Amino acid sequence: MAQASANPYSEAGVDTAAGDLAVELMKSAVRRTHGPEVLGGVGGFAGLFDASAIRSYDKPLLATSTDGVGTKVAIAQAIDKHDTIGQDLVGMVVDDIVVVGARPLFMTDYIACGKVFPQRIADIVRGIAEGATATGTALVGGETAEHPGLLGIHDYDVAGAATGVVEADKILGAERVRTGDVVLALASSGLHSNGYSLVRHIVAGAGITYGDHASDFSRTWGEELLEPTRLYTLPLLRLIDQFGDAVHSLSHVTGGGIAANLARVLPRGTWVDLDRATWSPPPVFRVLADLGSLSLEQTEGTWNLGIGFLAVVQAEQADAAASALTAAGITTWQVGVVGHGPLPDGHFEQGAKGVDGGAVRLVGAYAETD
Repeated sequence: MAQASANPYSEAGVDTAAGDLAVELMKSAVRRTHGPEVLGGVGGFAGLFDASAIRSYDKPLLATSTDGVGTKVAIAQAIDKHDTIGQDLVGMVVDDIVVVGARPLFMTDYIACGKVFPQRIADIVRGIAEGATATGTALVGGETAEHPGLLGIHDYDVAGAATGVVEADKILGAERVRTGDVVLALASSGLHSNGYSLVRHIVAGAGITYGDHASDFSRTWGEELLEPTRLYTLPLLRLIDQFGDAVHSLSHVTGGGIAANLARVLPRGTWVDLDRATWSPPPVFRVLADLGSLSLEQTEGTWNLGIGFLAVVQAEQADAAASALTAAGITTWQVGVVGHGPLPDGHFEQGAKGVDGGAVRLVGAYAETD
C-alpha cells in the first residue's frame, strides 16, 4: 500500500511554510506603517483600525479605491527586481482617493503568484509599506495566494484597496469648477503604471531585452521602465489645507491619458484646451514613440506623457498653488483654462469612464527638449 504524503498540499504545489516565512520577512516593514489607530498587529484574519478620529468630522464620508499595477509586473519579473512595484500599487490606489479630497486611512494588498518565493514577496510588500508610509496610510492587512497550475512558477500579480475619509462639504469635484479656473499640470516621474502593454509591444518589436543597457537613460531598459510611480497624496493634502476652497477638482492621470481623465472632473458644458507647448514630454516617452514609429500625439490616450496629476484651481490662487507644489518637489505649471459654452471646432475627449462631464483636447505642438 502506497504511503500517504506527509503534506499533500505541498505535493499539489502549495508551500504554506514558504508563505509563513514571507510573512516573517515583511513584518517589520508593515509594522512601520502602523500608528496607534491600528490594532491587532500582523497576521490576523482581519485588519483593525480605530475609527474614533472620524468623530471629529461633522459628516464624514468614506472614500474607497481599488486597483492593480497591470503588466508592469512582467518587467519586474523579467529582471527579477521587485522592490518598486509596491510603490506603484500605492500610487494607483491611494492617489485615487485624494482626488475627492479624502485623507487615506488604511489599505490592504493582495498578491497572487504561481509559487511563493519568500524574499520576492517580502520585497513587494516592503515596497507597498514604504509607499503607504509616504502617503500617511496604514497597511492593515493583505493576502498572498499561491496558484500553481494557474500562474507560472515565476508569475505574480498585485492588487490593493484603500479607504480614506473626507468631510462632506469639502469634497472636491466637478460641481466646484467655475469658468476661468486654471488647470495646473503636476509632473510625473515617468510612465507610472499605465500603458505597459504598448511599452512591452514596442520593446519586443525592437528586439530589446530588459537587461540591455539603454544609452538614452544610462541604465538598463528594465530599470528605466520600472521607475516607480510618483506619490502625490501628501503634497496635495497640504495644498488643500493651505488653499482651501481655491482647490476645486483634481484628476489622476492614469488609464486613458491626460484629456480623458481631466474631462471626468469638469462639469458638463465646460471645455479646456490643454497647451502642449507648456511642456516637453520626458525622454522615455520620446524614445519609446520613436521605436514604435509613433508620434507623441498618437500615444496621448495611453501614456501620461509627463503629467501625473491635474489640479483645477481658482485663477487668483493658481500661481501660488503652482509655486507651493513645485517647492514640495513636484514641478507644476499652468496648462489650460476652463471655458464654457459651445465647443470650438475640433475633436474633444468627453464621456470617459461613463462620466458625463466636460470636454478636453490637447492643442499645439510639444515644446522641444532642452
